[in-house]
Amino acid sequence: MFLTNERRQRVMKMKTPPPPLRRLFSRWKSRSNVVITHPTLIIMESCLDMRQLKQIQAHMTRTGLISHTFPLSRLLAFSALSDFRHSLLLWTHLILHPNTYMWNTMIRACLHANIPTLAFSFFLHMMRMRQTLTQKMDSRTFVSALKACHNFSGLSHGESLHCVLFKMGFHSHLLVRNGLIHFYAARRASLNNARKVFDQSYDKDVVTWTTMIHGYAALHCSDTALELFNLMLASGVEPNEVTLIAVLSACSCKGNLEMGKSIHESIEKNKRMSSCSLSLHNALLDMYIKCGCLIHARELFDRMGTRDVYSWTSLVNGYAKCGDLESARSFFDRTPQKNSVSWSAMIAGYSQNNKPKESLKLFHEMIGAGMAPVEHTLVSVLSACGQLSCLSLGHWIHEYFVNGKKMHLSVTLGNAVIDMYAKCGSINAAAQVFSSMSERNLVSWNSMIAGYAANGLAKQAVSLFDRMRNMGFKPDDITFVSLLTACSHGGLILQGQDYFDSMERNYGIKPKREHYACMIDLLGRNGLLEEAYVFITKMPMQPSEAAWGALLNACRMHGNVELAKFSAWNLLSLDPDDSGIYVLLANICANERKWADVKKVRSLMREKGVKKIPGHSLIEIEGEFKEFLVADVSHPQSEEIYKVLDEMYLLSKLEDVDWKV
Repeated sequence: MFLTNERRQRVMKMKTPPPPLRRLFSRWKSRSNVVITHPTLIIMESCLDMRQLKQIQAHMTRTGLISHTFPLSRLLAFSALSDFRHSLLLWTHLILHPNTYMWNTMIRACLHANIPTLAFSFFLHMMRMRQTLTQKMDSRTFVSALKACHNFSGLSHGESLHCVLFKMGFHSHLLVRNGLIHFYAARRASLNNARKVFDQSYDKDVVTWTTMIHGYAALHCSDTALELFNLMLASGVEPNEVTLIAVLSACSCKGNLEMGKSIHESIEKNKRMSSCSLSLHNALLDMYIKCGCLIHARELFDRMGTRDVYSWTSLVNGYAKCGDLESARSFFDRTPQKNSVSWSAMIAGYSQNNKPKESLKLFHEMIGAGMAPVEHTLVSVLSACGQLSCLSLGHWIHEYFVNGKKMHLSVTLGNAVIDMYAKCGSINAAAQVFSSMSERNLVSWNSMIAGYAANGLAKQAVSLFDRMRNMGFKPDDITFVSLLTACSHGGLILQGQDYFDSMERNYGIKPKREHYACMIDLLGRNGLLEEAYVFITKMPMQPSEAAWGALLNACRMHGNVELAKFSAWNLLSLDPDDSGIYVLLANICANERKWADVKKVRSLMREKGVKKIPGHSLIEIEGEFKEFLVADVSHPQSEEIYKVLDEMYLLSKLEDVDWKV
């Protein structure tokens, strides 16, 4: 059991960072139920750090106490949790005949030091030597070995261990069965194995039920998790806080406010509210917010005696998602200690509520505050860049964080980069990112098809759709919106009609309003106004604003005033305050010299009190956005700006002159 000097040096150089000893061991308590009477061992039980322990070890060496098994096991137990390298030295130099307790201690020490492979190696070595052990392997041996298996990518180690413990009869031990359920339940692919072990357990304690419920909840199998919780209550097992947190997570995922409320009420009735943990409070808060019940969430938040950054961020998320950005910002500003998640929540709130300028401004403040963004932050910022066509910042994020190897290009982040480049018109850059992704999901394909469609590259969009199908991806309704848009912009009438007809026939996707709007746009853009009119009148649902808007735009392109009037009146019935509809209709009439109709439209605007929203433009200069309104003279450099615009206008006119020599 001794190490060579060379191997001993390698062990001593292992990069295991020393833990904060005072924090971990100022309250060190033995798990042993043995009554300790020896003065030296009594002192060890109240030891505070490794410096004191080494003094005690020196005294034990001098007095010969260290040669006895029990004192040596206590020394190993303390050092295993405080200084892993020291425990290895004890193991290799002093422990010649380890018992079961010592083996278990070293396996747990490896797990504590985050070296699962070494923990499993100790277990295998123990297996090989089990015939010579003074005591046999026990339940804790297998539970610790199962914990080591959690860190391996596959199932093979855990499945092999399952076979071994079954052969040795440990499958009947409740502690081991709970460990097995926990190992399998942590992986979606093996959730059925966890359920088999669970169903075969003739006696189940609260840990058994909670582990299985948490496994289902963590993998978003909310219905099964809630069903299992009801069975648990029916069996007479009382849930603990961990159980309730798992069940509340399932309620949040499913949006089951009724059960979430009942759990909250039962906690209050049992008078456990004042003593329940912050984690349970936060789980209740999260449940109310995700179920859209902000009033109850706010009441609970106000009653909480202790709050952490998660509590505050939950309220920020809740108000942002319901569009109340003012309240969200108020909670964000009042958060005592913000972390990256807090900043990300507010940045996402602005980005998702069509406030991209505010989102980017807050992102710059976050970077200025020295906070490192997480993936979710960058996804939201890239979305804001796409909304504003802010290519420079989006490109910098891609180069600095992704190409600079500061953040892994996950599928989600890659999709956001593709979407940003496509919306900023840099479709080649989007295609390069798409090609470089080692893993893609349906959103990746949809984003790239949508990018080609938005940039007028219909053939590339159709070609990519064919590639997607050949790769085994099944299109969804979003795929067909992008595909039909591409056909509309590319004039692919027959192909677009075929895609529309194949949605329900080949893929079981019933066309929605968006798909009908795309088809109306496809027909209208290509001059088939009568067909577009027939199509919109035969829709199986009420036409949307997008459908009537597409027909109105087609009338503008092809100068059909009568159909334009019909489309506009239907559109105004859906949105009577949209000034753009009146303006577009007036322009169509003016182009066809229908001055009386122009006058009627303008009179109607005055009667309705609808004012034309002034046109505006937005440009980015050195990361700062400048907005200009029509006839705006408020800018301090407006005189110079208009002078440059006039010069540009004159130059454009000169380009139109047919110079003859």
